[in-house]
Amino acid sequence: MTRFPHPVVRARVSAAAERRLSVAEVEAYLRTPISDTEREDVLAQVRWFRRRYPTGEDRLAYVRQAHRRWTRFPVTDPE
Repeated sequence: MTRFPHPVVRARVSAAAERRLSVAEVEAYLRTPISDTEREDVLAQVRWFRRRYPTGEDRLAYVRQAHRRWTRFPVTDPE
């Protein structure tokens, strides 16, 4: 099992992520309304999170734990 994607895939993803959008593309995206399905999906995730972590203290504890997990092993590019 490899940890990093094929160089061609990485190059394509990088190019897509770094591409500069035109003003027209940004405006078109911002004018697109959120669909009912997307809105309900987001609200369902918020409801789940608030049930799982009901207090501010619980939420901060989760974020602290997640941050430790995310930063425990720095991802390095083998190339």
